[in-house]
Amino acid sequence: MASGLPSVWFLSAPGNPTKQDTVAKLKDKIASKANDYAEVLPFQLPEFKVGTLDSLVVLSDELAKTDQAFEAIVVKVADGLRNLLNNDMDQWKANLIVGDKRIETYLKSFQWNAMKYRVDKTLKELADMVSQEVNSIDALMKTKTQAYSQVKAALQGIQRKTNGNLAVRTLNDIVKKEHFVLDSEYLTTALVAVPKTLTKDWIEQYETLTQMVVPRSTQKIAEDDEYALFTVTLFQRVLEEFGNKAREKKFIVRDFTWDPERLSSEKKQLTDLTASEREQWATLMRLSKTNFGELFSCWMHIKALRTFVESILRYGLPPNFQPMTIIAKPKHEKRVRDTFNKHFAYIDGSQNSTDAADEGIDETLQVLLGEKDYCPVVIFAINTIA
Repeated sequence: MASGLPSVWFLSAPGNPTKQDTVAKLKDKIASKANDYAEVLPFQLPEFKVGTLDSLVVLSDELAKTDQAFEAIVVKVADGLRNLLNNDMDQWKANLIVGDKRIETYLKSFQWNAMKYRVDKTLKELADMVSQEVNSIDALMKTKTQAYSQVKAALQGIQRKTNGNLAVRTLNDIVKKEHFVLDSEYLTTALVAVPKTLTKDWIEQYETLTQMVVPRSTQKIAEDDEYALFTVTLFQRVLEEFGNKAREKKFIVRDFTWDPERLSSEKKQLTDLTASEREQWATLMRLSKTNFGELFSCWMHIKALRTFVESILRYGLPPNFQPMTIIAKPKHEKRVRDTFNKHFAYIDGSQNSTDAADEGIDETLQVLLGEKDYCPVVIFAINTIA
């Protein structure tokens, strides 16, 4: 969520006496010239099949759990999208699109998608339909994300080998065939990483570290900030002894054997993984953008169902309530939220209480009952993600 306090809500209030009056009176309190703290955007919900009171109570509990689960899925996909964009926040926000709209624009124009979620179905069937869609998308995203993560990890594993200094990094991209004595029954070529501060010592001492070292055979083939990489030709039988003597002088003999087939295979593996990583990144990026919008839309339809169900349970039948999207302006979130409590206090009779002590007791009870965010009307905060 963009800030500590929610700034967007779905709110449903009973007609007072009409739905239009309810909207007008709330606008006067928070969305007028005198009180310009928020936008009040009424929307319509279809005439859903209400069912029995018992079924509504059960569905209310199920929808609460579904709402929470969907939020976690939406946030997970949004976080994955941000990671794909290397935490470029501007690019990330630009890609958080629902349909063809930014999140706030979508919420301002929210309407029930009756073409997709037909109202000839029961509330439970509609909730199950939305859940099935979300679960299908979530399963697909998990599969694609895991596949990309595996390719990326494999590529990074190879790339890590090219990091570090010449004493530890892979030498595949440095050495060439001409650096080695090949096809000799007795001679071999060793690669030695020499600290740059000891280069002079190496030149002066390498021929005498052991017997059977070919004089004037050393050649510098690479260097970095810390080490210079030398070749040296010697008899195979003294290679192990040479390595031990070199280590005593802080010269590091690298464990390397010229194998053109292995080198070719590793280069091909790197090329293939690089191409695969780019391809899967593009696929996952496209799916993340598209499915974020689908998931967010599904989530808002579940919140709309919750708004309807809770309104029936709280205000009764026949339905006479107005759902609205409320968008608080920056730095006015608390003022708007407090105004809800005061403006709609008549609904639960709390405005009739004139005893400050009683009000304090009521507030304490609400906290103890887990209703610190209690509001006289049906209201659900919306996580706008970015």
